[in-house]
Amino acid sequence: MDWLLDPRDYLPIVGAMIAGGAIGVEREYRSRPAGLRTHVLVALASCLLMLAAVHQVRWMSDTPMDVVRIDPVRMAHGVLTGVGFLCGGVIFQQGFSVHGLTTAASLWITSAIGTLFGVGLYGLATLGTVLALVMLSAARFLDHRLPQKNFVHIRVRSRREASLGEADLRALLLGFELKGARLDHKLVEGGAAFELSGMFSGKDALPLSAVADRLREDARIVEFDILPRKD
Repeated sequence: MDWLLDPRDYLPIVGAMIAGGAIGVEREYRSRPAGLRTHVLVALASCLLMLAAVHQVRWMSDTPMDVVRIDPVRMAHGVLTGVGFLCGGVIFQQGFSVHGLTTAASLWITSAIGTLFGVGLYGLATLGTVLALVMLSAARFLDHRLPQKNFVHIRVRSRREASLGEADLRALLLGFELKGARLDHKLVEGGAAFELSGMFSGKDALPLSAVADRLREDARIVEFDILPRKD
């Protein structure tokens, strides 16, 4: 029965699904936009398409052999390009922070691993799976322990007749070890209020709750925004 799979085709399919599932479980545990099902489907689709490309002779049996051109590289290029559009769907911006980049990268490498299983490079695909899991899981352990420089965008609005000057704001934030390079100055509400805004940085966890409490205590300030981001 020609429609039945060759027993050798089951190994790459199962391998791709296990690899995609392993990466998907890690993303599911982190409550990321793309989890177990998405990663399994990406790996499975990539593997199936590559199997079809590698065994093109099977499904083109009625075509003269002298015109058949087997080029799995073109299929791999198309698969990875298509997955790139899927990856774009999990990247979004919230305030000054961009989220989903790691999940997008995990989808892309899951597709690459599925492609490797499809062409029979089991050793390379397995190594890629292990390295991907190490980077997603073990590297997070180091990420929380290495010294980091974090960023926060701060906007402060004060009354014009009793405005908070740039030097005052810098001195206030310096007390929390927050430093900024350039501040934007703006008159708002028809000139009734004065606004300062800019990006500030500090090491490790930023004391943003304490900064908010200090800003609330200043009678000159009528409004402020504190938007943390990771650069």
